[in-house]
Amino acid sequence: MTRLTALNPEEVTGKTKDLFNAVQAKLGVVPNMMRTMGNSPAVLEGYLNLSGALSHGKLSAKTGELIALAVSESNSCDYCLAAHTFIGEKLVKADPAVLKAARLGKSDDAKTEAILQLAKTLISKNGLVNDEDVNKAKNAGVADAEIAETIGHVALNVLTNYFNNVAKTEIDFPTV
Repeated sequence: MTRLTALNPEEVTGKTKDLFNAVQAKLGVVPNMMRTMGNSPAVLEGYLNLSGALSHGKLSAKTGELIALAVSESNSCDYCLAAHTFIGEKLVKADPAVLKAARLGKSDDAKTEAILQLAKTLISKNGLVNDEDVNKAKNAGVADAEIAETIGHVALNVLTNYFNNVAKTEIDFPTV
């Protein structure tokens, strides 16, 4: 049973309506997470703005999805695991085996694996990484901008993971 209400896009007004319209125009649907975030237009707008900003960064959309899976696995967020597996398969065309490996922080590509391991380390250490943790990423070729964006992606996904775990958002993607 959900704890927070997913708003009906046909019934909202004001800022929430504007945000839902923008999501609908971009995705063709307003997913339950965003419908639930719409209870606070500030939260939904903050999520959309950070997500949008990161989409223009150095890390690819595929890497962003892999980070999302690694973080969501660490935070036991079934909603985000379902959403990012679907997006990973359908939108960024990642192989299902690559997506499954990302949940464990693994990749066949050493640089991608270093990014995923950094993401999982950020979660396990509550952001209190040490020089060795950062140097592992740098030694694998991860640039400072990519490290900064990895932190941004982790923060974005902690927001969505915690939000969905608290709200018990109804999963509207194929479950994994």
